[in-house]
Amino acid sequence: HAVYDQLQEMERFRYKVALPAPSLYSQFNNLDDINIVLHALLLMGFDDVFEVSAAAELVSEATRSYLTEHEDQLPLISTACPSVVRLIRVRFPNLIPHLLPLNPPVEVAAGLAVKRAMERTGLAREDIGICFISPCPSKVTYAKSPIGTEKSEIDCVLAIKDVYPQLLKYMKQVDEDPENISISGKIGISWGHSGGEASGLFTENYLAADGIENVIRVLEDMEDQKFTNLKFVELNACNGGCVGGVLTVENPYVAEVKLKRLRKYMPVARNHMEDGELDAVKWTTQIQFEPVFNLGNN
Repeated sequence: HAVYDQLQEMERFRYKVALPAPSLYSQFNNLDDINIVLHALLLMGFDDVFEVSAAAELVSEATRSYLTEHEDQLPLISTACPSVVRLIRVRFPNLIPHLLPLNPPVEVAAGLAVKRAMERTGLAREDIGICFISPCPSKVTYAKSPIGTEKSEIDCVLAIKDVYPQLLKYMKQVDEDPENISISGKIGISWGHSGGEASGLFTENYLAADGIENVIRVLEDMEDQKFTNLKFVELNACNGGCVGGVLTVENPYVAEVKLKRLRKYMPVARNHMEDGELDAVKWTTQIQFEPVFNLGNN
């Protein structure tokens, strides 16, 4: 029912764009081409598809340049997982200066998808619906109250597990050799599992931890300044990264194997920053400490 309600809600938009998370492709057996999933989304009723993995490659590029320009802030902590950012905001305020002030790929994808849809259709912003297909509820919360930006461009969020049965049906209708509409490479697809974001930074000096208990241990050690020479810290609240999200279907470790197999024949990256795109990636608001453990002053 939830899907039906969400899709009904999407009907008020004249032009609908799906934003598939990289972890979506890891949910299917024997999938060897992500174009099959993208075409199935179009058959399902979306007018366009904008891959979150394509935007992830832009965020990777922006991160690489940010790392070289802000060595005083090292190690930088990834801000792609909203649960981790919220955790730091309430429990580790000393680490706020280490947060990477860049929007997560889903937000960058939403902004670019809106721009592309407006150029293609000439429609006003309110006629365009941007729908993220999410592996976890914390990204649903993010769409409603975003971090680092005033308002999210995401209009609706669907859970991977809700879309999955319908997608399977439509994937059977896609041609054997579908037209190539994908614009992602290895770097973007790898963001779906733990360590994928860090591997796109071309540095060995990174740490990647997943699972909330492990994340908390790493943050405590960071506060105690136990790590030297680290440049980047990638933290995912879910076990295995986004493939372990509670809104997914497949076992996270099986899903990771599938993602790795899928990206085997892909180019390294297919997206590069153009002039002015860096501004679309940077945060526009700062994160403040939220003392949730304090009692009222009066």
